[in-house]
Amino acid sequence: MYAPGVLSQFLTHLKRSEIIEEGTRVLVAYSGGADSTCMLHLMKLAGIDVLAGHLHHGQRAEGDKELALCEAFCKELDIPFASGHASVPTMVSELKIGIEEAGRIARYNFLERVAKQFECSLIATAHTKTEHVETVIFNLVRGSGMSGLAGIPERRDKIIRPLLPFTREETRQYCVENGLWFHDDPCNDEVEFSRARIRHRVVPELLQINRGFESAIARTASLLDEEDQFLNGAAAAALEMAEIPLNGVLKFLTEDAEVAFDRSRLESLPVVLFRRAVRLAVSAVGGNLNYEQTATIVQSFQSSETGSVTAEFGQVVAEWDTNKLHIRQLTPTEPFRFKLTLPGETESEQFGWRLTAFEGPNSHRGNNRQAFEVELDIKKVSGELYFRSAQLNDVIQPLGFEGTRKLSDILSEAKLTKAARARLPIICDFLGPIWAPGVCLSHRISKEIGNERVLVLKFEPTMTSNA
Repeated sequence: MYAPGVLSQFLTHLKRSEIIEEGTRVLVAYSGGADSTCMLHLMKLAGIDVLAGHLHHGQRAEGDKELALCEAFCKELDIPFASGHASVPTMVSELKIGIEEAGRIARYNFLERVAKQFECSLIATAHTKTEHVETVIFNLVRGSGMSGLAGIPERRDKIIRPLLPFTREETRQYCVENGLWFHDDPCNDEVEFSRARIRHRVVPELLQINRGFESAIARTASLLDEEDQFLNGAAAAALEMAEIPLNGVLKFLTEDAEVAFDRSRLESLPVVLFRRAVRLAVSAVGGNLNYEQTATIVQSFQSSETGSVTAEFGQVVAEWDTNKLHIRQLTPTEPFRFKLTLPGETESEQFGWRLTAFEGPNSHRGNNRQAFEVELDIKKVSGELYFRSAQLNDVIQPLGFEGTRKLSDILSEAKLTKAARARLPIICDFLGPIWAPGVCLSHRISKEIGNERVLVLKFEPTMTSNA
């Protein structure tokens, strides 16, 4: 007989939160502990299409036995089971990180792979209210801001936490009452780990102050999360008003890699909103600013200085002058060169563009050298067509001009950023560049009035811009 109270609360929570839509397949992160065992069992009873994913961390000798027991439990419940192996100690050595962080990275990498392989739209982790509260305490000790003190979100992207309304004591009791097998990870009792120290030394003291401290902290975290989301919305709106468009019609080339803002508009923001806006902007291109780095930017703006800050992990830089703040990725774009598919499509998933090439009838429209679609004289093309990244010594005779010019100068005059120039495909034949889409077309291969058939080249983004 399954505990009806917990199941009823769980079903009510799913209905209220709407974190799992009907018909969605969910990958459950299943360690074999009481929390994940409880969650897997409840989701099965709730009629959710679940798959259990178990990662062997390569840390303890018992790992092989635990994996086999987890698989047997899933077989008993008729739940599909997927497993994987990692060497967390090796990751610690190679990545120079703590064992808790290495384990977290290994788990989420494994879960992402399995979710993709088995077409699971969501990944459920068994974080409880207890872990939610422990996270708030841990982040408070670290000096986290409002986002950290909001604790564990109920959903982030496709990661969901259906057990947040329940305590660790409740999940364990559920397993005991229903005779469900589970095991205890000895690492949870090793106080050299920060979270275990909070669990075994800090929490008991807080219980002496307030037996209901978990609910109190969870309530505070919920309020902070609401206010955090509100401030994020206000900061995002301020960034939208201050944004400086980059690269004109070719902006889609670098929307994931760089962004710029009007300095005067940012300076007019309250400091609390300015700090948040800058962190959001850096986060949008894959970086993270710590407290000191954010403070450096704030102080520099207040002092009317210019400067730059490289975000944590060295992948993103924020640079500012008297007019603007420019945030960009530092990872360089590797030079590329590929044959153009003719006829057919050539697509770049990395940079978000598509090139289409085919022979067709002459439309008798004039070519615009800054267009995204051009018609060329097939007979004037020398050798096979290919596309590559721009080179310093490239020259081209622009359509309608007498002599040649350096392509680098033309790209610069088009106000393309360094990142955009590196990502723009330059279409070439044996004699050199013939088309820089959206920027310049070569006079050398322009179509004649009498051409019946022409070579049509079309360049377009693969995704619609959010702007």
